[in-house]
Amino acid sequence: MTSRFWTIPNAISLARVAMIPFIVQAILRDAWMTGFVLFLIAGLSDGLDGFIARYFRQRSRFGTYIDPLADKALTIAVFGAFAADGIVPVWLLVLILARDIAIVAGAMLMATRGAASAIRPLPISKVNTAILIVFAGWLLAANAFEWSLPNVNYALIALVVFLTAVSAAAYVRLLVGGLSGNAAKQVGQPDET
Repeated sequence: MTSRFWTIPNAISLARVAMIPFIVQAILRDAWMTGFVLFLIAGLSDGLDGFIARYFRQRSRFGTYIDPLADKALTIAVFGAFAADGIVPVWLLVLILARDIAIVAGAMLMATRGAASAIRPLPISKVNTAILIVFAGWLLAANAFEWSLPNVNYALIALVVFLTAVSAAAYVRLLVGGLSGNAAKQVGQPDET
């Protein structure tokens, strides 16, 4: 892992962050096809930066932070726009935000108690983020192509709620273990970007 800041994966992650306001603006203006295409590019860039980081040995400390933060910023901003537009219920946005705030607060608490080494993304959290991105992509595509499949929306909302609850429980377990000195038993893998 390098300490270099300017790597191709980091530039791609920063470009993804820069796309967020344009995606949100497209959603709020009902420019669904534009929002869908921009979101698709952002999603593909997430896979591309990870591939480049791993296969071209451009992993960096900054990348381990910016890549998951870019994903979180994208999902929160997009779901915020969906909630503002009435596409998803506000309580779903609150649930997503509450989980992320709790994770950050728990990580900060662990860091202040000397258990910073146990702060890693858990596999269930990565699955949760992936499903949120799939759900956002589905909602953008459904609106862009004028598909009306409410059962798919309900099923994805239920899956997001379930995974958010499981992920939150896993982080609570990690936090309790980390604060009691059992942080070494943590099974999550560090993000490789």
